[in-house]
Parts: sequence; structure tokens; C-alpha cells
Amino acid sequence: MFLPSLTELTVSEGYRRYFTVVPALTDALRTQNYRLRHQVYCRELGFEPVRPDDLECDEFDERSVHCLVESAANGQYVGCARLVLLDPEQPAGLLPLEIACATTIERSLVDSIARHRCEIAEISRLAVIGSYRRRQGEQNTPISISEADFGTRDRPRQPYLALAVYLSLIALARQYGISTLLILTEQRLAINLERLGVRLRQIGQAVDHRGTRIPSVLALADVIGSMNAPLRALFELISHEIGKGVQAAGASAIRANHQPLV
Repeated sequence: MFLPSLTELTVSEGYRRYFTVVPALTDALRTQNYRLRHQVYCRELGFEPVRPDDLECDEFDERSVHCLVESAANGQYVGCARLVLLDPEQPAGLLPLEIACATTIERSLVDSIARHRCEIAEISRLAVIGSYRRRQGEQNTPISISEADFGTRDRPRQPYLALAVYLSLIALARQYGISTLLILTEQRLAINLERLGVRLRQIGQAVDHRGTRIPSVLALADVIGSMNAPLRALFELISHEIGKGVQAAGASAIRANHQPLV
């Protein structure tokens, strides 16, 4: 968990100093999201082939909601992620994790979720640009939270950018009435997410997917309820930014027939 010397004020003010979350709910902002993903996934990491239009997107983007993290210093978009939703017309359709882990996932743990209400989604395509991943061990992963991010008891720190990316997806999920989230993540990242109170339940054996990844599920209510005071303050601040963005986007905020809860 966060070091006790971090307070709601220091966490929130520290975040405001460096970043702002922007829900990418317009065509222009989604293009910025795809461009950032292309920079990280295609050019920096080589996970996907380089594309002539410099945009990295796939068949799941049409039923996803996206977010960007903007640098307060220069207005550059430095992080992004998406929340892949179910298609209300075909709620039995598979999410990306279910396809990647088809041979290892424990289907009973996923099938028990009420898919017909479309309350399940997947955290996907998280990325932070290379200039923010300069530490040893981070160059070959799109996003990271490490021990060093938390500092020491005397000099605590917080991984603002990585947290902004993750918390923006939690906020989007709440905004869209999602109750359950799937995530495919590295073991180290899963451990450090647990330090933040994010309890992941493994639902299958690890798979080789751009490195070793573990399929997990998390309950949105449990994640929000287990946040300590500083993290909850930051989450509510980011949720406010998400809400403002959804209202500003208006009708274009509706993706794949999903109506955000305003």
C-alpha cells in the first residue's frame, strides 16, 4: 500500500502539477490515441508492424472507450489506454484476453459473469511513451510500476503517470456501468498493483504474449472500496476529469451502444 506519509493533498496536488487525464471520445482524440500506441507498440517495442499511417488500431477499437494522459508541462500526450466493451448485440463475443488465453483460461470463472448485461470489459493497450520509460528494465514494456516509484518512508514518491493511466480506466469503467474487468499483465506489475490495493484474481495459467503474462479478473467495487485515502482522492480527481470529458463529448461519448452513466 502507499506509504502513510502521503496525504490526500500531496497526492492530488502532485498529480495536478504534472498530468491531466483526457477521455478520448472524439475522432480526433482517438486518432491521437492510435498515434501514441503506434509510437510505443510499433516503433519503440516492435510488438506490432509499423504502419504507413502511423496509427495502431484493431477490430476491438470500435467497441472500446479510450483515454489519454496529457503532460501539464507541454500539452503532449504521454500515456494512453483503452477499455474494451462487449457488443450489446453479441454479448457472448470474446474479449481480447479470452482469445489470447483460450487454452489456459478457466472458463467457469469467466462464464459465471452476467455477460448479457454487458457489465464486463477488458483493460487493454496501456502505453507510456519512451521518454517516460528510461529506467533499467522498463525499455521493453509499454507501462511499468516499480519499487523505485514509491520512494522511501522518508522520501515517498508516487508513480503519477502509470497511476493516471490505470485509474482513468477504473473511472471509465464506473462511468459506463462496468462491474468486472479482465486484465492480462506481467507478474511484477500485478504485484505492484496489489501494493496500491488492486486485488487481482488469477483466472488461468500464464501465457506467452509479448512476454509472460497472467490473465486476471478484478471486481470494480472491490478495487474502489479498498483504496486508501490518498489513492481514493486521486481516483476521484481523475474521475472528475473523466466526467467532464464525457459531458463535453456529448453524443460521441457513446461507444458501441453503451450509454455512459452521467
